[in-house]
Amino acid sequence: MLYFLIKYLLSPFFWLIYRPKIINFGRLFFRGRGILISNHFSLGDPIRLAMIAPRPIHFMAKQELFDSPIKRFFLKGLLAFPVYRKHADMLSLKQAMRVLEKNHIFGIFPEGRRSMTGELDSFEKGAAFLALRCNSRIIPIYADPDWKKRGRVRMIIGEPIDPVDIDNRFAGRGVDAVTDAIRDSLQHLKNELKRIP
Repeated sequence: MLYFLIKYLLSPFFWLIYRPKIINFGRLFFRGRGILISNHFSLGDPIRLAMIAPRPIHFMAKQELFDSPIKRFFLKGLLAFPVYRKHADMLSLKQAMRVLEKNHIFGIFPEGRRSMTGELDSFEKGAAFLALRCNSRIIPIYADPDWKKRGRVRMIIGEPIDPVDIDNRFAGRGVDAVTDAIRDSLQHLKNELKRIP
C-alpha cells in the first residue's frame, strides 16, 4: 500500500531532520477505534501526524485536491477521501463512520481550516458528532506552530476523551459538550507545552 511505502521511506528522514519531541507518546498506542484531533496551522500537519502515529490514519481532504487522476491516486493511496467543505457532506461523514466502525484511526482538524495566526480558532462539531455516533475515544494532540524557531517538531498528546461519559453528564447537548471538551483539552495542552523547555 502506498501509505506504508511512503511512511517507510520518509520516517527515518522525518525523525532525523525534524528531531520530534513527542510528550506522552505512549498514549498513541491503543487498540480499537480512535479519533486523533489536532490544531491546524500548516499543510504538513497530516504528514506530521502520520509520521508519529503507530497505526495508519485516515483523513478527510478538501475536494479541490482531488481534481486530477494523479492527485486522486496519490491521496487515496494515503488513505484520504474528499469532503465538500461548503455544505454538510453526509457522504464524507458516512465514509468516516465506516473507518471507525472497522476499528481504524481517523484524523481530523476540528478547526476546519488552517489558523493563520497559530492560535486556536473556532471549532466545528464534526469530530464530536463522529465520536458520539461511533462511540469512539478522542485523542487530542497539540503541535507547536512555532517549531521552526526551535528547530525541531514538538507535540504533546493529551488524555483520551470519552464522549459517551460527557454525553451522559450533559444530556441533550452532547455534541456541544464534547466540542467544548475538545477545545479545552487542546488549550490545556497548548499551555502545558509552553511550560516545557
